[in-house]
Amino acid sequence: MHFSIPETEVRSGENGSTYVAYNIHVNGVLHCRVRYSQLLGLHEQIKKEFGSNVVPTFPPKKIFTLTPAEVEQRREQLEKYMQAVRQHPLLGASELFNSFLRKAQQETQQIPTEEASLEICLSNGQKVTVDILTSDQTEDVLEAAATKLDLPDDLVGYFSLFLVREGVDGNLTFVRKLQDFELPYVSITSLRSSDHHIVLRKSYWDMAYDADVMDNRVGLNLLYAQTVSDIERGWILVNKDQHRQLKSLQEKGSKKELIFLGQTLKYYGYLKFDPCITDFPEKGCQVIVSAGNNELNFHVKLPNEQMKEGSFKVTRMRCWRVTSSQVPVSNGTTNPCNSAKYEVKLELAFEYLMSKDRLQWVTITSQQAIMMSTCLQSMVDELMIKKSGGSIKKMLRKRHNGSIHRSDSQQAVKSPPLLDSPDPNREQIVKLSTKLNTVSLRGMSASNSANDISGDDFHGNYAFEGIGDDDL
Repeated sequence: MHFSIPETEVRSGENGSTYVAYNIHVNGVLHCRVRYSQLLGLHEQIKKEFGSNVVPTFPPKKIFTLTPAEVEQRREQLEKYMQAVRQHPLLGASELFNSFLRKAQQETQQIPTEEASLEICLSNGQKVTVDILTSDQTEDVLEAAATKLDLPDDLVGYFSLFLVREGVDGNLTFVRKLQDFELPYVSITSLRSSDHHIVLRKSYWDMAYDADVMDNRVGLNLLYAQTVSDIERGWILVNKDQHRQLKSLQEKGSKKELIFLGQTLKYYGYLKFDPCITDFPEKGCQVIVSAGNNELNFHVKLPNEQMKEGSFKVTRMRCWRVTSSQVPVSNGTTNPCNSAKYEVKLELAFEYLMSKDRLQWVTITSQQAIMMSTCLQSMVDELMIKKSGGSIKKMLRKRHNGSIHRSDSQQAVKSPPLLDSPDPNREQIVKLSTKLNTVSLRGMSASNSANDISGDDFHGNYAFEGIGDDDL
């Protein structure tokens, strides 16, 4: 998640006085508006609960009214503070931090706590209406939906709630996975857009876990609906013969058989992103990225109009990062002081082991860069759990804001960096070369010997193939 404070506002208090409000954005969208004193109160609570030795530096109080330059300096300091807290494995996952964000979100949007109904969409377009409180967090809403569907408790963690945007052509853009620091009712209501919906979808990658879900009638129906939907929207590729087989199984109501056939098809279980831009294999290439099967798959349109396809395995990524920058929006004015006239440009960059001893950075420019990073992280989480012999059920139930609570033996394997604005004075990259030693599927073992990987291995992982123009 990208925490930033891109702007401040001067607002009026209850007694007519004015104060400076700091607008906290998550993924480039306003999440809440808080005062310095509120953040100071959070800081004091964090110190009391976790100790001063783990708390990031907090900007000090000032005796006199701040000048505009001092306000800007404090804004930058508070932004770094929030990012540091969020990235800390203990503080960022704490209920203290998350409850502060939920309360601040509710107060900012001025939505009182009361009973309400919320629509949750299923993959087949059906909607489930759940009765909740407006102040219910994501986990509460997910469990309410599961109860309404009669999904067993031990399968709830296999699914997540996603915020999606529906285009005029019916295509879905996955905006983000809803987190425990937000209130789904407030999040969807504050958008004031009929194009946005909350969708229930499976939240794991390894198709081996489909067996757990299919053992239950409701789980089977949800997985079946998602599989059919992904085929219909073209996320899963099928040829004519496969299409006939699928249609026959659908007409017979053979849900498990249809899913089993779906598992053999290309891009089963992948999440497809909107068209974007990449610098691989050439700068400025149009690309459609899909995430699944422990990889990012690329459908690339080269500058010469040639179409190529290939995949980057997560186990061959040495590290990755997401960066943001503000890009002015052309709106017919030339007023540079209007802070609202900009948009956030997001980039996902990863360093990839192309062949033995040859690493190369690959960059994707996309508004869904953070969602892509979240997918990569969850793939690594699953690989580590599987490697250590842990329980996928336990991981899915305890996964918190896209990360998992690791045992002491796994503490050396930290998460990749969360989004941060470019800062030449800070180390932005957390290397994965040692993190993936425990996973080490191909070429990333600690020895890094000649036996780990060869040039031919890479061609097997990223052999470009021609595809049709309709794919982009």
